Amino acid sequence: MSTFVLIHGAWHGGWCWARVAPLLRAQGHEVHTPTLSGMGEHAHLLTRQINLDTHVEDVIAFLESWELTDVVLVGHSYGGHIITGAIDRLDGSRRVARAVFVDAVVPRDGDGWYSANTPQQVAARHQAAREAGGLFIPAPDASVFGVTDPDDLAWVARRLRPHPYGCYVSSQALPNLARGRGLAALPRTYIDCTTPFYSDFNGLKQRLKADPGWRYIELATGHDAMVSAPRELAALLME
Repeated sequence: MSTFVLIHGAWHGGWCWARVAPLLRAQGHEVHTPTLSGMGEHAHLLTRQINLDTHVEDVIAFLESWELTDVVLVGHSYGGHIITGAIDRLDGSRRVARAVFVDAVVPRDGDGWYSANTPQQVAARHQAAREAGGLFIPAPDASVFGVTDPDDLAWVARRLRPHPYGCYVSSQALPNLARGRGLAALPRTYIDCTTPFYSDFNGLKQRLKADPGWRYIELATGHDAMVSAPRELAALLME
């Protein structure tokens, strides 16, 4: 049996895995769904000091506090930044055995969250944050995440929260990845959610698709696959 640690994306929280986690547990796997600082049920703790490093430390502290080893570390969307950073800092330990990116960003050394966006998207998010007093980026409409069922849309919309702006203006040092270690030394899978299309993250998906170091899988559902296709996603994770 495997131990899964599922890391949510922007504006989400650990709640978004509520349909996937029971499916994994029913097959005997251990599953954890932590919520990052200032997000989800921790939204009341949002501050200007929260950035990418804060969220990376959240994951490292979680793994160490639970004394977890050989985990399958899964990141959705923005969560790809966070699991990559955690893997880099934990390089040489036995904390993580495999990385899975669910329609996620896969950063390079020195990248920021903004690196995956077009100039137009970057400008729009900076403007949205300025209008919010520089504290956060407001959550978009839930339909942006490829959720189409009306009940699912309402379920997601009720739970979305603003994302700390500090995460958008910070960048990430990944020295081990730059040396061919960190994420580059782990078995890694990319699950591309294709229908409807969300983003190619500035050409990231085409680059990974052509890279033999990655297992690349397409899943015909929207960006929030854990909501729109939980059984299919759980089956892929269990592979």
